[in-house]
Amino acid sequence: MPDPIIFDSTSPRFALPLLFAGQAQKEAFVNEAHALTDALLHLAIEGEAAAPPTTPVEGTNWLVAASPTGTWAGQEGKIACRQAGNWLFVAPRDGMRLLDKSSGQERRYAGGWLAPAAPAAPSGGSTIDGEARTAISALVAALRTAGVFPPS
Repeated sequence: MPDPIIFDSTSPRFALPLLFAGQAQKEAFVNEAHALTDALLHLAIEGEAAAPPTTPVEGTNWLVAASPTGTWAGQEGKIACRQAGNWLFVAPRDGMRLLDKSSGQERRYAGGWLAPAAPAAPSGGSTIDGEARTAISALVAALRTAGVFPPS
């Protein structure tokens, strides 16, 4: 029979609190884990800001911008999750994806938050191919609609 698995006090990726035998007030740890799971599952942020909103709404998430202030001080680049009247901060991990509701654009994390910029419209050249330019413009428009590129 294999040895039982022994866990640390938090999960390795998002530091979700784990229970251990004989732990008092287990509901606090379970509730925090559920709150973080609720915030991170199909992650959507309201936008990016350096200061918390003056009247935060429960269940909203924000990306903490550079030089954060107030209760967000020292949390640059993290996801700020409003849960149960408190801010929970989650450090992003490679592979994390989110929807920025302020722009409608998706972002992904790979050593930093990445969001592609739309290419410039085709121009110049000695031979102009109208059909190719129309096709390229249609592709860029479709990628904007899909949230890959920011709105124009």
